[in-house]
Amino acid sequence: MRRVIVDYKKLTPEVLQLLTSKFPDGYGDKDIITFDNHKNETIEAIEVKSEDTTYLVKVSCRLHYTMTNLDDNIDQLELNDAGHIVVEDDFFTKKDEEE
Repeated sequence: MRRVIVDYKKLTPEVLQLLTSKFPDGYGDKDIITFDNHKNETIEAIEVKSEDTTYLVKVSCRLHYTMTNLDDNIDQLELNDAGHIVVEDDFFTKKDEEE
């Protein structure tokens, strides 16, 4: 089985579907896995599995935003050229400026 670490910027509709199916009410502290990457940085992630791959999706406010704002029709998500879901960066830039 493949193991893949995924950032919210690299989410595909399939991985987002796995996340929202496993965590329909959102994820909690007990669902978060903490580990150090090869750069000795501490990473927090949640785990979801497909038939052939285990995904560790990095936890961030942007992941939470994407999961909670997912419409019932996942086919209408905006994707970039690489097939990753486009998340509005303006929302987070304004929020960061306010803090």
